[in-house]
Amino acid sequence: MSDFVIVGGGVIGMMSALQLADAGHEVTLVERHACGRESSWAGGGIVSPLYPWRYTPPISRLSSWSEGYYPELALRLLEETGIDPEYRQKGLLYLRVDDEARALAWAREVGKPLERVDGTFLYDKEPAAAPGCDGALWMPTLGSIRNPRLVRALRARLAAMPRVHLREQTEVTGLRAEGGRITAVETATGPIAGEQIVVCGGAWAAELLAGVGVELAVRPVRGQMILFRAPPGLVRRVVLMDGRYVIPRADGRVLAGSTLEEVGFDKATTEVARASLWESATAIVPALAQCQVEHHWAGLRPGSPDGVPFIGAVPGFANLHVNAGHYRNGLVLAPASTRLLVDGLLGREPILDPAPYALSTPRE
Repeated sequence: MSDFVIVGGGVIGMMSALQLADAGHEVTLVERHACGRESSWAGGGIVSPLYPWRYTPPISRLSSWSEGYYPELALRLLEETGIDPEYRQKGLLYLRVDDEARALAWAREVGKPLERVDGTFLYDKEPAAAPGCDGALWMPTLGSIRNPRLVRALRARLAAMPRVHLREQTEVTGLRAEGGRITAVETATGPIAGEQIVVCGGAWAAELLAGVGVELAVRPVRGQMILFRAPPGLVRRVVLMDGRYVIPRADGRVLAGSTLEEVGFDKATTEVARASLWESATAIVPALAQCQVEHHWAGLRPGSPDGVPFIGAVPGFANLHVNAGHYRNGLVLAPASTRLLVDGLLGREPILDPAPYALSTPRE
């Protein structure tokens, strides 16, 4: 019997397992497919909310803590696995921001380097950006990470740790409850027992908890993205305009995203979304119109009412916990939200006040 059984092998589940194993605990991680192949793989990898000044303090606190952790995590994983998650801190340019005064006021309040720059500065940084802009907002400290490489590195590290047991291709069918405890995680291949059970199932977390009478306000929200095969250097940093963005990779490829679609658990891609994403991307960087669209995919975000994740103990059960509902910011908030959860599991002083993330906290 493991000390902890974690349901869900996305970035939240894998980071939780890593921290618990680092602390000397036996961990079983259960994933119905391969670890890191759902929304954790599908995202763009910007290590910040898109427009951070528009978010509530609970999200901002998690985001600020996580941003500072990613450089260290990327270096650790590269050293331990040989897989480079490609953390890049090249900054972000915001074009056509309609609440600029609010953004600058927020930056002053939290001490974030965000400034208004003129067109000369903009086109010096990004010569291929949308023409005709008289300036932009510039956040030099923003970083990005390559999601597929991050989750591959996390999985490789966990697979090499003797205290971690990966149970991939193992579908969880329910939770066995008895006397106010979860006695086992039911799977298609038999029960898995653990002292403590942690649900990190993303968009599927609500369905799993509903089986033991727990209502969790998390729903799937589809997001689609496209990938351009572009020459290295065409796009140098993240550029955001009208709610859409382009993200460069080290090999020159450029991601463009993303859509927000309430379609249940449907992960199919659509031609309508592809065309919309292409139009947005080529408006941000017109030269992308000459580049091949190499890939088009979709993922399901775990939407919550206000975007604030549910982190902590599940009321009514002595050994059941959850970390889900990060909506558009799963990768952004993963280091802090998993650290906050693990602090609670191990009785440590929490990095942040856990109250805003508790299941008992009313959500709008």
